[in-house]
Amino acid sequence: MSVPPRVPSLLDSFNYAFEGIIHVLRTQRNLRIHFAIAAAVLIAALALDISKLELIALLLSIAFVLIAEMLNSAIEGMIDISTTSFDPNAKLAKDVAAGAVLIASINAVAVGYLVFAGKAADKSARLLDKLRDAPAKITLIALVLTIFVVIGTKAYTGRGTPLRGGLPSGHAALAFAGWMAATYIIGDSHRFLISTLTFIMALLVAQTRIESGIHSALEVVYGGALGALVTLVCFQVFS
Repeated sequence: MSVPPRVPSLLDSFNYAFEGIIHVLRTQRNLRIHFAIAAAVLIAALALDISKLELIALLLSIAFVLIAEMLNSAIEGMIDISTTSFDPNAKLAKDVAAGAVLIASINAVAVGYLVFAGKAADKSARLLDKLRDAPAKITLIALVLTIFVVIGTKAYTGRGTPLRGGLPSGHAALAFAGWMAATYIIGDSHRFLISTLTFIMALLVAQTRIESGIHSALEVVYGGALGALVTLVCFQVFS
């Protein structure tokens, strides 16, 4: 006599849902990018002190994009396991799902512009004034030194070329050098926001180097630490 399958409990249902979210985050690069952008948008919303209705609009737009991206991934997975050869209808279904993600993303950009445009205009003008008077020479010196150290390290280890592969990652070094420079030259009122955004962009640069197979995680971490450290030393010594 066969035992009837157990009906999933409410806790099981939540676990299955979270497992699905974790899976797409691990396997889908686009969803990771959407999550990073969503985090940056929410941080900006907090910094600019938007209204409750504006926050609701942002949250709905973010949810719309994430849901569309997850449905797109689910549809692609179902099509991949249901057919082993090229099928025009299967391609069309994937294209339609990708189009839904595009519409959701365009809508989110439009909502973000409407929410942030007015509030960010005055602060952006003041920020540009501060950047105009920022220690540009120190930033330039830090970036050039970072490039020199990266090339010198690659020459010493004999791995990779100046612009591709090897220890350390030059792209990660420059990205995190830019993050450290931005953190130093921005005024206190905007430092957390700008530093967070540039840090996220630096992480995305580092991620692309690993995913493309050009660098290992160790090479990227070493490059990021090197760029940030060189820039930090430059600003401590010369500013």
